[in-house]
Amino acid sequence: MSRQPVPLPAEHIPPGTPAWRTADVLRWLDAVPARWAHPLFAFLALAVSVAWEVAAAPVPACTSAEPCGSDWPGLAVAVVLVLSLYWVWRQPRLAVGGLAVTVVALAVEEGVTAFARPSALAYLLATGFAVAGLVHRLTVAGRQRALALEAAGAAAQPLPDAARTFHRGRMSFVLAAVFLAVAGFGVHQALGVADAYDKRAATASHLSGEVTGVDEGDGLLTVTAEGRTYRIEAAFPEDFPVDTRVDLVVDGDGAVLVAEPYDAFGWEVLVLAGSVTGLAFLVNGVAGRLGARRLRRGPLPVLHVLVREGEEDGRTWVFAADDTEGRRPVLWFHSLYADDAGEEDEDDLETADDDGDFGLDKVTQVLRADAPAPPLREAVLYGAPYTGAEVAFVARDDEDDPEVAVECSVTSVKSATTPWNTGGPQARGRQHPRRPVEEVAAGLPPSAEPRVWRAHGFSRAVGLGLLVVQGGGVWAALEDGPSWHWLLLAVTLPWLVTSVATATTWRITADRDGLWVTTAWRVRRVPWEAVLSVTYRDDGILIGRADDDAVRVSPTGWAWLERRLGREPGAQRVADELRALLLRPDLRPAGEAASDRQGMPVGPPLVALTVLWGAAVMLLL
Repeated sequence: MSRQPVPLPAEHIPPGTPAWRTADVLRWLDAVPARWAHPLFAFLALAVSVAWEVAAAPVPACTSAEPCGSDWPGLAVAVVLVLSLYWVWRQPRLAVGGLAVTVVALAVEEGVTAFARPSALAYLLATGFAVAGLVHRLTVAGRQRALALEAAGAAAQPLPDAARTFHRGRMSFVLAAVFLAVAGFGVHQALGVADAYDKRAATASHLSGEVTGVDEGDGLLTVTAEGRTYRIEAAFPEDFPVDTRVDLVVDGDGAVLVAEPYDAFGWEVLVLAGSVTGLAFLVNGVAGRLGARRLRRGPLPVLHVLVREGEEDGRTWVFAADDTEGRRPVLWFHSLYADDAGEEDEDDLETADDDGDFGLDKVTQVLRADAPAPPLREAVLYGAPYTGAEVAFVARDDEDDPEVAVECSVTSVKSATTPWNTGGPQARGRQHPRRPVEEVAAGLPPSAEPRVWRAHGFSRAVGLGLLVVQGGGVWAALEDGPSWHWLLLAVTLPWLVTSVATATTWRITADRDGLWVTTAWRVRRVPWEAVLSVTYRDDGILIGRADDDAVRVSPTGWAWLERRLGREPGAQRVADELRALLLRPDLRPAGEAASDRQGMPVGPPLVALTVLWGAAVMLLL
C-alpha cells in the first residue's frame, strides 16, 4: 500500500492556487532542449578546436625589435575563453558574450584572414555551434516559463515573509575575493619581474653576439660576444639557430637575450587560474543574489505541487500535484530552509516519543537500509519554474511536524528530463532511485550455489583507462630523470594502482554465512550478522559493518556515463541485490563459497608490473 503525501494545512495554501497537474507537466517536460544542444557537445567541440588552434597557430618569433614579454591583453582573452567554457554549462547568456569576444579578439589580432587557417576556422565553427545551442537552450527556457505561467493562471502571491530575509552568494563572494586577491598578487609579481629587468637593463652593458651552439633539450644558447662566451637560457631556442646575431644585456657574469628579457610565465599562469576561479565564483554569487532579489520583487505565480527529498543527493524533486505515487519527477534543485539557512533548531534534535522511546526502531531501520523512502509532501511552489530559475516552496517536513517550513532554492532549477533521455513517456518517467526490496527479490529466486558479482564492462573500461593514465604518468615522470615529478608520482601512484586493480577485478561473493569482498589488496570476510547496510554511492559499493568501518569497493564503474546511455549502473544493481539478500535471509545461498570463487586481489601483481614498466622506461630513455 502506497503512502499518502504529507498534507499541507489549508491555511498555508493561498486561495486560488492551481494544482500543477500531469497534463500541464507533460507539456512542460516536452519543452526541453534538443539532444544536439546539450552543453557537453558544445564544450567538447570548443575544447578540441581550442587545443588545435593553440598547437597550430603561428607564434611570432621573439626579436630585439619586438621582444617577448607579458601579453596582458592576450591573457585577458584567455581568461574570457576559459570562463566561457565553464559558462557553457552554468551561464548561457554570459557564454554567448564571452565566445563572441574571443572571436572578435582573434579577428582583431590577425585579421579576418586568420580564419583561412583550418584550426581557426574549426574554432569559428565550434563557436557557432555552441552559440546556436546556447540560444536554443535560452529559447526553450522561455517556453517553459510561459507554460508555467499559463498553468498558474492569474494566481499570484507575495513571497512568504521567512524567505524575504534569505540571502544567497555570501560564500561565493568570499571565495571570489580570495582567488581574485591571488590573481592580483600574481599580477604584482609579474610586474615586479618586468621592473627588475628594466632596472637591470638601464645599468647593464648591451652587446651584440653570434649564436655558436643551440641545446634545445635544455633550452640553452651558446653566444660569443666580444671575445667572451655566454651560456644563456632561452624559452624558444629554436628561434635562434647557429650563426644568428642576437643582442644581449650583460650584467657581470650574467646575460639575457634582449629578445627574451624575462620569464614571468609562472606568475601569468597563477593570474589566469586565480582570475578564472575568482570571476566564476563572483558571477555565481551575483547570479544567485539577483535571482533571490527577483523572487522578493513582487507577487509571484504559485502552483500546488508535490515535493520529495532525494535519498542520497539531497536534491528537492518536484512532482505533479496528482502524481501521488511520485513516478514522474518534473524538475529538481537544491534548497535550504529560509529561516536558518538549513541549520538545525535545537527542538529538531529532540526525537523522543511521548513514552520516552527515542525512536531506536527507526534508527535501526535506517542503519539496516530498511527505512522508508522520504515521503512525498504537498507544497506550494512560489515562482515560475523553468530551467535556470530560482524558486521557493512551503511544505511540512513530515506528518509528525505540525509546523510548515519555507525553503528557497540555492541552485537553479533543472528539468528532470535531460536531452540525453527524451524518448516519450517511458523515457520521461525513467529514474534511477533505489528499487524496492520486494521488486529486487522477485528476480532473485533461492539458490543453493553461492552468488557472485564481478566487475562488468564499464568498470573494466574505467580500469583500463586509469591503467593507461598510470603508464603514461610513469613515463612522463621518469623521462627527464630525477625531479619533483617523482614526488607527484609517489603521491598519485598508490591511488592509481588501487583504483585500477579494483575497477578491473572487484568481486563480491555471497554464500550461506556472509560475503567475500575482493578489492585491490585483500579478500575480506563479512558475516551476515555484521552487515548493517549496503548502499551505492559515488561509483562505489559501501557495505556497512557493526564492528568497524564499512567495506568500500570503489571504483565499480562510471555511473554518469552509464545513465547518460540510458542504462542502470551495473554496480547499483549489485547493491540492490545485496540489499535484498540482507533483508530477505530466505534468498541467501545455501552453500559455502569455495576458495576459487572468493576472488583474488591483483594489487600486488600490478605493483610488480608497474615496477617492471618503470625499469623498462628508464632503460629505454
